[in-house]
Amino acid sequence: MKKIILVLTALIVFSMNAQQGILDPVKWDSKVEKISDTEYDIILKGFIESDWHVFSQFTSEDGSLPSVLTFENLKDNYELIGVAKESETVTAYNDIFKVDETFFLNKVQFTQRIKLSSNSVKQVHVRLNYQVCKEVCLNNEENFVLALDGSPVQLENVSVDERSAALSNQLFLDITNKDRLNSGSEIVTSDGNLWKIFMLGFLGGLVALLTPCVFPMIPLTVSFFTKQSGTKSKGITNAILYGVFIVVIYVGLSVPFHFLDSVDPEILNTISTNIWLNVIFFIIFIFFAFSFFGYYELTLPNSWSNKMDSASSAGGLIGIFFMAVTLALVSFSCTGPILGSLLAGSLTSDGGAFQLTAGMSGFGVALALPFALFALFPNLLKSLPKSGGWLTTVKVLLGFIELALAFKFLSNADLVAHWGILKREVFIGIWMVIFILMAFYFFGFIRFPHDGKKKFSLPKTSFAILIVAFVVYLGTGLTKNSHLKLLAGFPPPTFYSLYEQTSDCPLGLNCFKDFDQGFAFAKANNKPILLDFTGWACVNCRKIEENVWSDPKVYQLLKENYVLISLYVDDRQELPEEQQFKIKVHKNHLKSIKTIGDKWSTFQYLNFQTASQPYYVTMNTDFEVLNSAKQYAGIEEYQAWLQQSLEMFRKDKTVH
Repeated sequence: MKKIILVLTALIVFSMNAQQGILDPVKWDSKVEKISDTEYDIILKGFIESDWHVFSQFTSEDGSLPSVLTFENLKDNYELIGVAKESETVTAYNDIFKVDETFFLNKVQFTQRIKLSSNSVKQVHVRLNYQVCKEVCLNNEENFVLALDGSPVQLENVSVDERSAALSNQLFLDITNKDRLNSGSEIVTSDGNLWKIFMLGFLGGLVALLTPCVFPMIPLTVSFFTKQSGTKSKGITNAILYGVFIVVIYVGLSVPFHFLDSVDPEILNTISTNIWLNVIFFIIFIFFAFSFFGYYELTLPNSWSNKMDSASSAGGLIGIFFMAVTLALVSFSCTGPILGSLLAGSLTSDGGAFQLTAGMSGFGVALALPFALFALFPNLLKSLPKSGGWLTTVKVLLGFIELALAFKFLSNADLVAHWGILKREVFIGIWMVIFILMAFYFFGFIRFPHDGKKKFSLPKTSFAILIVAFVVYLGTGLTKNSHLKLLAGFPPPTFYSLYEQTSDCPLGLNCFKDFDQGFAFAKANNKPILLDFTGWACVNCRKIEENVWSDPKVYQLLKENYVLISLYVDDRQELPEEQQFKIKVHKNHLKSIKTIGDKWSTFQYLNFQTASQPYYVTMNTDFEVLNSAKQYAGIEEYQAWLQQSLEMFRKDKTVH
């Protein structure tokens, strides 16, 4: 159990970075050596940056991911002779996976011999998928096109085939009045959103303070600083430094995500809607829930805590820093699930790494605040409630919340993959069962391993009655087209239902899920376009649809005056084979457009240089932008924006 979270975390990192070419700590070169008239050696050589390592093709299957060479167009062109040979490797034991792993340091070389089956072959295309690790692991892809006459062909000089080129060109719109997209202040809301995320993280930190792993540490740690520091002023200074280091540690956890976000603007949006990543989150949250219920403890290796504890005795700033690290490690069984919720929530939002940093900052500040506050005012320690059974109750409450959130991630995967397992009514029914069990716990009908003897408690009974009221509210969502506005975005959309639907569009509106079809309809009917970049797993998209679009005035504007084109950027349904293609998005990288989501996310980024959802653009059929782009907004603001765009459309039409 001690290793399971580490393994799952590693899996998440792997899933997160399974994008092509987002980062390359390895500089690659390639060449061809002629052996005979029909045999050639294909040589790929990489120079690895310091402290990074690339895994061998033959590393243990139970450890990190091996390198994989894929030769395109093998059939009737050439055959591989044996497996690719490798340069010198290193083998070392991995504590997480408990296996010996084989990898390259400083440099790597693969040599694959091929035998031609046809004299018409002039070039060989090789795709290399490899994992490169340092503090984080990245799954990268390199494509090599090599001429058999010995001269390497640079990929940026290789044109995609004629069909791909034509399909690629269709993604680009000749947009005019593009300056209008950012002409207003509507989309400049990141600061406000960051403060909201900071406050959510702060609330998460306050909850973490009320857990058995952290709460008893407050008086012990504050007393240590005030009594062992020699003078009162030094004790206060050390306690404040201790709090500052706690904040630094938790903010530091978000740094790698900035690194990833900066090299690929679509990466966090893509990984948040990854089917298997959401399934992994579902499994992790189930583990977290049963840990909170007291069936087992999820702890980091004792050796980590022991090493940090030893380092904390060094004294001075270094000692205080390692005391803060020790707190983070020993409290992991309680803070880990809350941090997991924060991590998952940030990944599934649109602000990427900055929202994660804001949330982590809030969490760290809340966790650090009592240590500094009680050091400044030690008499306040007397007002702290005594540790006791109420801490266990808090953990169980968190367990039920984690259990409910777990099914949200499974629902994301179900929506994106179109499995049809967790329809809206099924999801709501599962939540009703979870919260009924929570009510039974507070009524005293259910006990968990760490619970003492249940006694009647007015606060618990009152809380249980509130939970029952919430269950009744959930029950209203089982009726057809019920919106559950208080929970907008959490249950699946109303059209993803067991009831027979007349439309698979939000609120039964007439919409198009293909840009070309919607554009043709708008042109034929001389109407403005509302371009809606959305996602199956986008919570804020559901909130706009269920809380804003459902307003009668907004709904009327949408239904009567606009052609709604909803493009789902996270749809993992594969395009027909004849519609799949490759597009050059970097000078050394061809991006494969295989799914509906691949197509529309690339379409959004190429034309509007953004990867966030919801993202709304109003335009006419001459590709003229009518108004500033809109993201999350309230009813009045959104209605005014639609009305302004409509007036601009009519004005432009009159001018023309």
